[in-house]
Amino acid sequence: MKLIILFSCVKKIFQNQPIGIFDSGIGGLTVAHAIKKLLPDENLIYFGDTAHLPYGDKSEDAIVSYSKKIVDFLLQKNCKLIVMACNSASAVAYSFIKNYVSKEIKVINVIDPVAEEVIGQFHDKVVGVIGTKVTIESGIYYKKINGINNIILKGLSTPLLVPMIESGWVNNQISYDIVKEYLDDESLKNIELLILGCTHYPLILPEIKRYYGNGTVQILDSPRLVALVVKNYLTQTNLLSTQINEPDQFFVSDFTPSFESSSKLFFHKEVSLQKHLF
Repeated sequence: MKLIILFSCVKKIFQNQPIGIFDSGIGGLTVAHAIKKLLPDENLIYFGDTAHLPYGDKSEDAIVSYSKKIVDFLLQKNCKLIVMACNSASAVAYSFIKNYVSKEIKVINVIDPVAEEVIGQFHDKVVGVIGTKVTIESGIYYKKINGINNIILKGLSTPLLVPMIESGWVNNQISYDIVKEYLDDESLKNIELLILGCTHYPLILPEIKRYYGNGTVQILDSPRLVALVVKNYLTQTNLLSTQINEPDQFFVSDFTPSFESSSKLFFHKEVSLQKHLF
């Protein structure tokens, strides 16, 4: 009986530990916001590796190294779940990280939920994906989606978008012109669905919607899909939080004005940033 009570107490403590989320910068805030909207009682610890962004032009070894250090930090913070809210890290470091923490906690990436949604809901479609150089060249979306259920996948690397977004150049004519230049590319002609293969890209959704003004191209809500996977996992494992939690925490490896302003925009309140260096 004492062992059962002890196990129950340990389980409850673990239930109320935070969800760890990380990205190279502000993009993962789109995922964090979606998770918070769906699971308002969950406590979040977010890490933006702003000192090393963008991950999209880094080597695979570098991205794995950065990801491992961030995961170690989140484990030290006693997170019950880790979300890799970065497509570049998910593309080249997920397998390593999954094996690295397999005996401790669950790791969720941002690519699998999207691939599963496309395969399940968009049969016989021509699907486009835009992302960083690392994500597109890894071929991860192509391997997971192309040819399944008669889906044709077309990918395009869009390396200027993350630096543009991190610099705060969004929702203006300049950002629209850059987005238009990419979406005009021949490789994306005749697509019926567009995957935003970078968690930064929902921040330029107005520009993308403006380009596809006729509504013939659907745009996938990737952060919401990831949030649903998080909710399903916590529900199925009885790990949903059962108490009022501490304020969410936001860590960066380097302070940037755009990160602070974006975090306030998403969470509708003053966000206290903390700096942590590796």
